[in-house]
Amino acid sequence: MQFLQRSLSLAVSWLLAMLYPGLPMELHQKYRTAQPTNNFAVDPVDGRVYLAAVNRLYQLHWDLSEELRTITGPVEDNVLCHAPQLPEATCDRLKVMMDNHNKILQLDRGQDIIVVCGSVYQGFCELRRVGNISEIAVEFPPHKSSDIVFPSMLYIAANDPNASTVGLILKTSRGGTKLLVAATYTGLGTRFFPKNNSKEDLRFENTPEIAIRSLDISQLNRLFTYDINPSEDNVFKIKIEAKARNRLSFVHAFIQKAYTYVAMNNDANSGNKESHPNSILARICLDNKSKSLSETKKLTESYIQVGLQCSVEERVFNRLVSVFPAQISLQAKPVPARAQPHTELQEVLFGVFERSDKHTALCVFSFSDIEQRIREARRNCFKEFKTEEVTVLDSVIQGSGPACKAKNITLQNTQLDCGAAHLQHPLSIKTPIKATPIFVYTGLTSVAVLSVNNHTVVFLGTASGWMLKVQFLYFLTLSPGESIHHIMQFDPQDSNYLYVMMSRVKVATCDQYKSCTECLVAEDAHCGWCTLESRCSLQKDCVDSNYPLYWTGLGSRLDQCPNMTIVPPEINLAHSNPSVQVDNRTIVWGSLTIYDCERTGQVHAKTACASCLGTKWRCSWCVSDHKCVSSKDDCGDGLTAGLATVRLHTDPIAPMHQTHKLCSYLQVVRKQEDPKMLEVYNCALGSTDCSQCWGREDQGHLCAWCESGLSCKLRSECRQVKETCAPPMITRIEPLTGPVDGGTLLTIKGSNLGRRFSDIKEGVSIGEVQCIPLEKSYVVSEDSVLQGVVTVTVGKAGTSKEIFSFLVRHTFMSPDRGPKAGGTKVLISGQNLDIGSSIRVVVNGTQDCRDLIRTQNNITCVMPAFNRTEVAVPVCVRFERKDCVHNSTTFQYMENPTIDSINPNTSYISGGRRITVKGHRFSLAQKVTMVVQSLGKTCTVENDTVIICPSPAYSITKKGQPASVSFYINQIDYVDMEDSPGDNAAHYKFTLDYRSDPHFSRKDKFIKHHQGEPLTLVIEKTADILNLAPEEYEVMVGPFLCEIYVVKEKIHCTINRLNTSSIVESLTLLWAKPWQPIAHGRVPDASCSSRLLSLVVFCTKSRRAERYRQKTLLQMEEMEAQIRDEIRKGFAELQTDMTDLTKELNRSQGIPFLEYKHFVIRTFFPKVSDRQQQQQQLAFTHPLLLNDWNIPENCRHNMEEGISMFSTLLNNKHFLVTFVHALEQQKDFAVRDRCKLASLLTIALHGKLEYYTSIMKDLLVDLIDASASKNPKLMLRRTESVVEKMLTNWMSICMYRFLKETVGEPFFLLLCAMKQQINKGSVDAITGKARYTLNEEWLLRENIEAKPTNLNVSFQGCGMDSLTVRVMDSDAISQVKEKMLEGFYKNVPYSQWPRVEDVDLEWFASSTDSWILRDLDNTSFNEDGRKKLNTISHYKVHDGASLAMSLKDKWDGTLGRGRYRLISILPGLPHDEMNDSKRSHKHSHQKKVLPEIYLTRLLSTKGTLQKFLDDLFRAILSIPLERPPYAVKYFFDFLEEQAEMRGIIDPDTLHIWKTNSLPLRFWVNILKNPQFVFDVEKTDHMDACLSVIAQAFIDACSISDLQLGKDSPTNKLLYAKEIPEYKKVVQRYYSDIQKMVTLSEQEMNAHLAEESRAYRNEFNSNFAMAEIYEYAKRYRTQVMNALETNAMTQRTHLQHKFEQVIALMEDNIYECFSEA
Repeated sequence: MQFLQRSLSLAVSWLLAMLYPGLPMELHQKYRTAQPTNNFAVDPVDGRVYLAAVNRLYQLHWDLSEELRTITGPVEDNVLCHAPQLPEATCDRLKVMMDNHNKILQLDRGQDIIVVCGSVYQGFCELRRVGNISEIAVEFPPHKSSDIVFPSMLYIAANDPNASTVGLILKTSRGGTKLLVAATYTGLGTRFFPKNNSKEDLRFENTPEIAIRSLDISQLNRLFTYDINPSEDNVFKIKIEAKARNRLSFVHAFIQKAYTYVAMNNDANSGNKESHPNSILARICLDNKSKSLSETKKLTESYIQVGLQCSVEERVFNRLVSVFPAQISLQAKPVPARAQPHTELQEVLFGVFERSDKHTALCVFSFSDIEQRIREARRNCFKEFKTEEVTVLDSVIQGSGPACKAKNITLQNTQLDCGAAHLQHPLSIKTPIKATPIFVYTGLTSVAVLSVNNHTVVFLGTASGWMLKVQFLYFLTLSPGESIHHIMQFDPQDSNYLYVMMSRVKVATCDQYKSCTECLVAEDAHCGWCTLESRCSLQKDCVDSNYPLYWTGLGSRLDQCPNMTIVPPEINLAHSNPSVQVDNRTIVWGSLTIYDCERTGQVHAKTACASCLGTKWRCSWCVSDHKCVSSKDDCGDGLTAGLATVRLHTDPIAPMHQTHKLCSYLQVVRKQEDPKMLEVYNCALGSTDCSQCWGREDQGHLCAWCESGLSCKLRSECRQVKETCAPPMITRIEPLTGPVDGGTLLTIKGSNLGRRFSDIKEGVSIGEVQCIPLEKSYVVSEDSVLQGVVTVTVGKAGTSKEIFSFLVRHTFMSPDRGPKAGGTKVLISGQNLDIGSSIRVVVNGTQDCRDLIRTQNNITCVMPAFNRTEVAVPVCVRFERKDCVHNSTTFQYMENPTIDSINPNTSYISGGRRITVKGHRFSLAQKVTMVVQSLGKTCTVENDTVIICPSPAYSITKKGQPASVSFYINQIDYVDMEDSPGDNAAHYKFTLDYRSDPHFSRKDKFIKHHQGEPLTLVIEKTADILNLAPEEYEVMVGPFLCEIYVVKEKIHCTINRLNTSSIVESLTLLWAKPWQPIAHGRVPDASCSSRLLSLVVFCTKSRRAERYRQKTLLQMEEMEAQIRDEIRKGFAELQTDMTDLTKELNRSQGIPFLEYKHFVIRTFFPKVSDRQQQQQQLAFTHPLLLNDWNIPENCRHNMEEGISMFSTLLNNKHFLVTFVHALEQQKDFAVRDRCKLASLLTIALHGKLEYYTSIMKDLLVDLIDASASKNPKLMLRRTESVVEKMLTNWMSICMYRFLKETVGEPFFLLLCAMKQQINKGSVDAITGKARYTLNEEWLLRENIEAKPTNLNVSFQGCGMDSLTVRVMDSDAISQVKEKMLEGFYKNVPYSQWPRVEDVDLEWFASSTDSWILRDLDNTSFNEDGRKKLNTISHYKVHDGASLAMSLKDKWDGTLGRGRYRLISILPGLPHDEMNDSKRSHKHSHQKKVLPEIYLTRLLSTKGTLQKFLDDLFRAILSIPLERPPYAVKYFFDFLEEQAEMRGIIDPDTLHIWKTNSLPLRFWVNILKNPQFVFDVEKTDHMDACLSVIAQAFIDACSISDLQLGKDSPTNKLLYAKEIPEYKKVVQRYYSDIQKMVTLSEQEMNAHLAEESRAYRNEFNSNFAMAEIYEYAKRYRTQVMNALETNAMTQRTHLQHKFEQVIALMEDNIYECFSEA
């Protein structure tokens, strides 16, 4: 699948870069309708197009000309009424005219019907006639029928225009027809259901999400039913309670192989993060081929779904828009024209996905991957540890119910593919199938794919009406501004046309290219050059296009364009009239040489013969006719003078280097090599056949082939000369095979093979393939050597008995990637690879693949090195020095493997210890060898990052000197793989410290074993420094493997089931390769085999008790070791952390107090302190803090007058008290409304705190009166009334100065100390759990060995000095950034810090190398399909390293701060992946023993923070002399006065009132919410710790004794020891408050007036008044009734004033809106 995606993405990216100005598509026909279109279908038989629009159906000719139309709407309907087609259907609801939107349009050619379903009448369907869309083919339900018609048979499609529906015609194996329908649920609870509070839902029972319905028109009583037997429904229906989380929207249904697929989206997740994929692909098996009806499966039995995720990096295109199944070719290389292309076809699914920002992408998924994933999922449903990968859809009514669980069953292939009734169903695969986009664009809506000439062409539609041909991103406008329908269909009769709803598009316009070069350069898969018609055309439009070279298409080289080779190159004018035309059209052209021998001889009349023979043309002199002729046939007696004759000169001085021609019969030859030598020849010798005889003419011999005797004689001796020789005879061909590309040196032997070379130059061919003879190897009439590829023609043709074969070669190479250092051994597979005389494998056109070995079907060779990476270089197989074979492939050079570390770094001298080698890119290594002192061991590559190597044996030569270790990867030294290691040369050197072999012993030399009993042994190991892990041991007791536990150098061995018939012979221990014998067995004697029953029982119980004792001792020993180690660590931490924290905490750090107005808003309106608001705390301004009241200007005067009058009423105590009581008596006046009203009153009356206090006291008196009669101790316990919230606000205002001046510093120091202590140990980056905490639920119950690391950090571009930051090596990069930001911005409010996402962290590993550190990158480790966060140790950042932090460009310096959140689901603790290598079951079990031992860390954290907590509690419960808490004294005196007035003398009740009013109401709220006071971050972990502190404060203020035990929560047990002391402090505080001088009303009013003046004009009181008025308007009648029944308000006519306010405000509002 990855190869497929990579190939397609590379092809698309390459094609997008090639833009051609011409349009490769053409809009041939377009049909326009006045109504919006919904669906269309194309008849595969006659090509008709059926178009469905709103209220209309159209029948169109294939050219989109209209044939018929019919009206389908609008109709009178109501979505809450049954369809009128339902017998006896009635409806009392009002019906209106509703448009009919088409939902399904499916053709069933087998029954000649068209299924047409609309949105009206609850999704009713009609069966219309094929060929006549206006005719109803089958009337359903029939008017006169006794059969019962159910609503489920009528309500098929979705009944809303915006709800999706897809349909598909299915043919059963028994000849039946079914209709699959998938429709979005539109019933109760959905956005499609009418909002009229109606509960009448007609959809749930009658229209399931997916149903397979009967469509046999011969059985009308079963038409559209979905039951397969009386008790089972063939449907997929979501339970009513699960509808909200399964809002399915269907995209398309299609058939692939024997399966039906349904593509859909779950829109219930649309509101989630963009990274969450919502697309689903469901598969349903078609019915089996069984003849038994009882074996028919339900839909849900085979139903299985899997998510489809189309994503690149962190961008997820999470909604499916359109799909198209296709069969594509994976051939990526062009093939020669004469060769048959070899292609690999693959079934894939193309899908268009979108994001909410309208960005879309095209992804491709392989059906083979989907089928494999489905099989694995069904298998994993019954495998242990695998059941979490697949789940049963419990939301489906027809499901099997139970979840997946491990079972010992074996599934057949049919069950793996299609499930079974007894297996769990339906299933859902949890992990989606992921694909990377191959094309990204904006607004894609549809996709169609066509494989043309072994090339894949993708057509895409857009929302703006454009059509794209994604071969080179061509555009064609279809409907500007109108979205293209998500379904496109090719013309079933001509795939060169594509139907796009109302348009018929020709997929290619080839005739725009006028030459062969333009046609091929356009690279359009549909277009090619039609040679005989000399035009660019579709292949089907070219006559005889299947013949070679008749039609040249995409993938052909430009040199395959037609060109002319003139044979012969000279034409005799006397016999030729040249013209090369086809259909009066010239197809080739070139230069012709025309000559006339007769005219040439007439140039010089006196020397006519010499002129004739002296010309460069092939002319001869006719002696008898005395004329120049072009052939002997033109001469009367046939005797001519030729070119190869010379006159004999006796003068030796005559120039002999030139040829002299003699125009007579007498001819002799002198040897040109030596002018003094004459050649004497005998024609009869050396001329065994006619061709050899006549061939001597070229040597000047006057020989002829005589017909009598068939012999060669002098011409003068022949009576009758035989001019024409017999046809050639071929006796032998060597070799008999060769490649189709030619180039093979072929030797042909025989007779009459030509007189001279020119006779056969163009007369040799193999089949229809012409060959090229080599002149140097030609022997007249005997043999010829051919370069190429047997018919020899010399006048007549001669054929060989032996057959020369052209063999096609297909080559495939694996692997297709390797390191750039070379050494990868590749295997090239194919057929007939041993043909031809020579072969080369060329890499990148220049280098040879060395060590080449070839057989008939395979070539193996070793790849050379290459100087670049991430480059795919061509690998070419060359036969006979020819070009590459047609399917040559590429080899991708990657970065060399790197080795980071080896572990362990010790070994024993006998060797064989498993050494784990960590690094990267090990998957590129074919062979890895570990060498120590020239002794090597072959390693095993586990995965891309881990290699396991057995250590070689080694003899210790020098103590303390580790042995040097070398690695050879693909037989290349690892050190040599890097060009210039430079400073990092030491990085490539590794050593092993060899030690003596481990020694084991056992006290008893014999093993005592009693028959039928388990065996338990203890083996002691001599101490050494090898640090052998438990999984490195293996103990054998005879043939039995022992289960072991290792504790304190002791190996405990247990065998539970030992064969009683076996005699234990020996005990051996395997710690690597050699077995070391430990003890020998002994057969039990008869001592315990007494015949006495009592003795037998005693022996058995004794042995059982001994075995149990040994097991108990072992467990106790393990637990003791762990507890001892943990307590020792906790003690050390407790003694050192307090001192260290005091030293590290910087008291000079500024305290970021919030301004008073922000403190008030956060305290009064706690929702503002939500984390999202905290991120924007200063950017977001509460309306109460705005200076202006935002109302229309034309109404401002009257509105302000109305609010002023209402303010006057609120300042009347009688009105306000009556107003509050009237509202509280209303049942719908919730607690939230009460708190909001109290806070608004506090803001509105903030300038008159003394008046506000008097109102509060009056309301409190009423509350005390109500509580005193019931249970007075419960008063003020909760905030359930207006006055209780008013009291909270009043305390907040009065205690703010005390909070800021006295409590602020110790509280802030506690927060800093807590945060610093939490960060001092390991913290899980995902869950937030930490080694140091106060809350048990946030305790990290693992022993993570994290080391502190000091980093030197500079903040670039911010003008800050560099500093040293202490981090843990287990910290994720985001955690490191948090600590660095805290160091730089420690004196800056948290809201002004940059976010972690807005800064980059760069590590300078060396003077030349630097790395950007991120939580996730391409170096992140994978474990169980999940990525681990990168840590400091992952990057190997050393102590004292230099790093630089810088702001990203997108950060603009604005305020706003939020916690860093992760999107991916990651493991809890970020740590180095291989440090947690797979352990044996025994060892993992040992590590999980007694996790409660880590609770001691709570004590460590508590002890560290104890001083800061004591200081905080001491400050809260203090009474400063310079500014005593007057408000506390005033209110406590008020409570005591009220208790005394009511005769409440119980001191506990008064104590509870005081506690509920101050500590619980104010201080606990502050302790749990520090963000109310400071501009700081409150993490979830800190919130949990603060809850523990707040609980301790609550317990300290309580009067009840804590009854704590071992089962009590640790949150209460943690401070149980300190609670009694805190209680004393609280009691003393209450006593001191009581002893203070009593404040008079005047003194308290003066103090309150001072507080009001200090924060005057901080809040917008008009807005507060307006909000209070909204309550007054809502409960206008109730308030008026309360005012009229109250005597005091009646006397002052407050009800009339209230009516005036209402009238004024409402009239103003009406006027404002009317004027607007």
